[in-house]
Amino acid sequence: MGIIGVVIVIVGLLISVALHECSHMLPAKKFGVYVPEFAVGFGPRLLAWKKGDTTYSLRAILLGGYVRIVGMFAPAREGIKTTNSKGKPTLAQEAREASMEEIPQGYESRAFYLLHPAKKIVVMLGGPMVNLFLSIVLMTVALVGIGIPRASLTLGDVPQELTSQGTSVQAPAYAAGIRSGDTITAINGTGVQSWDEMRQAIAHSQGEIGVDFLRQGQSYHVQIDPLRTADSVSIGVIAEIEYHAASPATVVSSVWQTFTGTVQVVVRLPLALWDVGQSLIKGTPRDSAGVMSVVGIGRIAADATSSDVTSSSGGWMRSLALLLSILASLNMALFVFNLLPFPPLDGGHIVSALYEWIRRGVARARGRQVPPPADTARLMPLTYTMGALLIAMTVLLVAADIIAPISLQ
Repeated sequence: MGIIGVVIVIVGLLISVALHECSHMLPAKKFGVYVPEFAVGFGPRLLAWKKGDTTYSLRAILLGGYVRIVGMFAPAREGIKTTNSKGKPTLAQEAREASMEEIPQGYESRAFYLLHPAKKIVVMLGGPMVNLFLSIVLMTVALVGIGIPRASLTLGDVPQELTSQGTSVQAPAYAAGIRSGDTITAINGTGVQSWDEMRQAIAHSQGEIGVDFLRQGQSYHVQIDPLRTADSVSIGVIAEIEYHAASPATVVSSVWQTFTGTVQVVVRLPLALWDVGQSLIKGTPRDSAGVMSVVGIGRIAADATSSDVTSSSGGWMRSLALLLSILASLNMALFVFNLLPFPPLDGGHIVSALYEWIRRGVARARGRQVPPPADTARLMPLTYTMGALLIAMTVLLVAADIIAPISLQ
């Protein structure tokens, strides 16, 4: 059964990434930029078709996607050093040359670097914003469409036996004739309106407990001798789970908590990764609230749809709500992480466009000629460094999720 959860999360994440890339592509094409390819997945092509100037493809490794936008880097300005001490092109110059080479003849005016900075920001911001939108939609569906789980006074199960101090004993409620589907209405003659009220009434009772309940519209009353331990009083009943639509205020609060929680995770990411490494080296348990890779997320999704979970009262509803929450959190993570102001992330391109826009404004205010597009290729050393760090982070988390996985159970 658990494979269902893994498939749902993989497909949901794939759709989220595809929509992210699509939200870069559509405004780029709208602004006239040449976009030669949009792909879902990586590796060898499985399917491909061309519409207009763009080839759309489905690739074998379904772990993401990408969109090719040509002319990301402007040519080197006059006076800029383009070779290193050995006479070879610098990293920045190699990036500029590769950027120019991918522009077909006749398409030079459709390069990305020629866009106004405001349009560049729209193109690069489109991806993260669609992830934020998806996060809000998925959370709304989970909280309003499915609802918030609440224990009902209608009983989902009344087991025949309970375990007390390692010994199986007959469950008091079952022995008294209470069965699943019955609805408890009063404890010791006092009406109860919620499961918590019922539990409190039982916990504070002395001696036998009088229980009133409804069965198929008929009222019944029984006396139950509860099972008492040093710290609990139990009659042996399990609530049926009901789902109630959340209020708009609850949805807004949940979205905000998810956003702030994600920001906190990203801020402390270096420390969290250090803790993961320490756990692997020392063999100590990982923090249950720590970071994980897509492998760990898949494991949680599998646990959420295991037969043990789905066979219980309201199990499938809980599983679906959890899967939607996982996808909502993943999209929020994509939103926050992609806005970090470092290339090759979207935030790095947005900061560069803002810098270019400010430079233009300052030049106009001083009555000077508008400067050329920002030479973002000079950030290539930082781009490669960030790329290496992202790969290292992925390898570490995947290894940790295989060797020492986090479990929510």
